[in-house]
Amino acid sequence: MPSPRPESGARRQAASAAAAEATRARAATSEPATLSLGPLKEVVGYHIAQAAVVTYGLFERFIGQPFDLRKTEYSMLMLLWANGPLSPKRLAKALALSAPNLTMLLDRLQGRGLLRRERSEVDRRSQNIVLTPDGQQLASEAADAARPMELQLLGHLSPAEHAMLIELLSKVAGR
Repeated sequence: MPSPRPESGARRQAASAAAAEATRARAATSEPATLSLGPLKEVVGYHIAQAAVVTYGLFERFIGQPFDLRKTEYSMLMLLWANGPLSPKRLAKALALSAPNLTMLLDRLQGRGLLRRERSEVDRRSQNIVLTPDGQQLASEAADAARPMELQLLGHLSPAEHAMLIELLSKVAGR
């Protein structure tokens, strides 16, 4: 007479194999090829956040790591490079920064020798922020590095779609 132990072990193995097969079958049939976004399909913020993940990753690869610049620092350098000396107030408004955050940002870039604060010729009580020669050089190099980043980022858009995207994002930002 056979012992009951081997029978129960064989049953357990068979039951385990059947359960594993059922799990595989459910997994194969329960996950659709594309994920439904449901209500997120119409949520602008969701799509902006998804695009930001890609954008920030490319920024880090092309500008952030090679030039040791944060996004706001890069934006400040580009604004100063394009406009010349600007008051801290104009920079804070353009970058949507509070005064304390602007001060920390200016201190960091000044510490790197990329900008300096100088008295305004118009109003000697106020200051302007000016790029140093090193800051101008870095701004120029970072702007050049941004071109292939933008090409990669917007490679799926026509020039008209690119212009439309910029216009629509400006509207969303309230500008």
